[in-house]
Amino acid sequence: MHLHGYSFYVVGSGLGNYDRVRDPASYNLVDPPLMENIAVPRNGWTAIRFKANNPGVWYMHCHFERHLSWGMAMVFIVKDGKLPHEKMLPLPLPPDMPRCGGEASSPPLVFGDPHTTLGKREDAE
Repeated sequence: MHLHGYSFYVVGSGLGNYDRVRDPASYNLVDPPLMENIAVPRNGWTAIRFKANNPGVWYMHCHFERHLSWGMAMVFIVKDGKLPHEKMLPLPLPPDMPRCGGEASSPPLVFGDPHTTLGKREDAE
C-alpha cells in the first residue's frame, strides 16, 4: 500500500482477520519503522499511524493493477489545521504556481509521431 502526501509509521501487521481487541496489544508504539510503501501480508492486515497535518485529498492505494480494479483504494480528506504550515494556500494562488491543463507549464502530450518529443507542444519550436 502507498499513501500519497505522507510517510507513515507501521505499528503492526498480522495474518488472518484483524481483531480489534487482541491485535492492538502487539503494536510497536516505541520505535515503529517510518515507511512510504508497505507490503500487506496475503490474507492479512497492516496498521499504520500518521499525523494528518498536510491538508488536501490524499490517495491511498495498492500498487497491483488487479487490486485497483477490485476497489482497493481510498482517499483521506484532510482539512486545514490550526498552525500556519497546516493550511492550504490562500486564494488567489501565487502567479508562479503551475496550473493544470491549457497552460504553458503543462503542455499536452503528443503521441504517434516518432519524430516528436513527448510533451512537445504543436505550436512550440
